[in-house]
Amino acid sequence: MKKINELKMTFDSRSVNESFSRMAVAAFATQLDMTVEEMGDIKTVVSEAVTNCIVHAYRNTIGKIYITCTVFEEGVVRVKIRDKGCGIPDIEKAMEPLYTSLGGDRSGLGFSVMESFSDKLIVRSKVGVGTTVTIDKKIKGKLI
Repeated sequence: MKKINELKMTFDSRSVNESFSRMAVAAFATQLDMTVEEMGDIKTVVSEAVTNCIVHAYRNTIGKIYITCTVFEEGVVRVKIRDKGCGIPDIEKAMEPLYTSLGGDRSGLGFSVMESFSDKLIVRSKVGVGTTVTIDKKIKGKLI
């Protein structure tokens, strides 16, 4: 795929930054003529991934969240959300619907939601090093 534009941003793992990150990525991706539904999908995936960083990766502390959003000529938006938090000991288990490591009122649907709203989802993690979530979303519209 041929890259045509890229956004990189870093911010603190504070709840207030979840909505900012969702809107920033969606605004950047609008250079593709996307539908409201496609924009909603991207916002949802970013929201879920960033929330995971805030709630799980940096539990009871503040760390950095790194997002790279790339737009490709073929109409694909790729979003990488990365943290340097605690990492995920068992990715397969973490991706099971309804599984949560925290219990309580957490639904355990974050990865399921991300998967259903993207065309491709890759999760890589190493305990004590951090996690990277990469999603690809094919946009049916053309470049503006």
